[in-house]
Amino acid sequence: MRLISFSHGSRRSWGIIDDNGVIDLGARLPEFPSLRRALASLSIDQIRDRSEGCETDIDPSTIRFDPVIPDARQILCIGLNYDEHRVESRRERTGHPTVFARFAASQTGHMEAILCPHESQMLDYEGEVALIIGRAGRRIREEEALSFVAGYACYNDASLRDFQRHTSQFHPGKNFPATGAFGPWMVTADEIPDPQSLFLQTTLNGQVVQSASLDQLIFTIPELIAYCSIFTELLPGDVIVTGTPGGVGAGRTPPLWMKPEDTVSVTVDGIGTLTNTIVGEDIVTGV
Repeated sequence: MRLISFSHGSRRSWGIIDDNGVIDLGARLPEFPSLRRALASLSIDQIRDRSEGCETDIDPSTIRFDPVIPDARQILCIGLNYDEHRVESRRERTGHPTVFARFAASQTGHMEAILCPHESQMLDYEGEVALIIGRAGRRIREEEALSFVAGYACYNDASLRDFQRHTSQFHPGKNFPATGAFGPWMVTADEIPDPQSLFLQTTLNGQVVQSASLDQLIFTIPELIAYCSIFTELLPGDVIVTGTPGGVGAGRTPPLWMKPEDTVSVTVDGIGTLTNTIVGEDIVTGV
């Protein structure tokens, strides 16, 4: 099952998307106005049961894709979680995951713009797999961790490298408006029993720039869930972005930065393809 958050006209909603169209569950279940709110109260099986027999309401060509969880309470991003990327970043291997936060307001959806601010010309791509938490947990054991996952999605943790490097803290370079692309949808975990077998590929203007299997992760998905749940309670709709493989623009000679009118895509087998066009922020905002 593929769950989406979307805008249709002036209304924001969520639902199921398939080859026939969109089932608008936000309209059918008004007590759950967002996917995050639905995950907080309903299991994936209950969402599936409530949609049973429903016909599609909306033509997908008439919607705008929102970030999968546009109102996420927590977005925990994992840095340096593939050896190739760690080496190209000139970082030492650590005994624990490198975790930083992204704000929900910094995200953008599938087929929407990633904004390139005029303060920097170092906008880099980072194709990743995101997981969405489906039930609350604290101090989760690794052997039980996958049972806390509602589903998986593509993510592009686009980064302003100069701002990221201003200090030892990643935060500024990871939170510019409309730089965290999240979508196009969440594939429910029952369809992905072994996330470590997923294969990720990033393309920039049609050229493959990143390729990796998630079995190359330094810290596995169960390890990430277990670690993050030590320092914070994970709640339904929280997001963990699992890390990017080698091949980022900053690691190339010469560097390969994204620029306005570029198109970047992140494809994960079994999930789908997240595509965005780069747009200059000054063009959009008039600043």
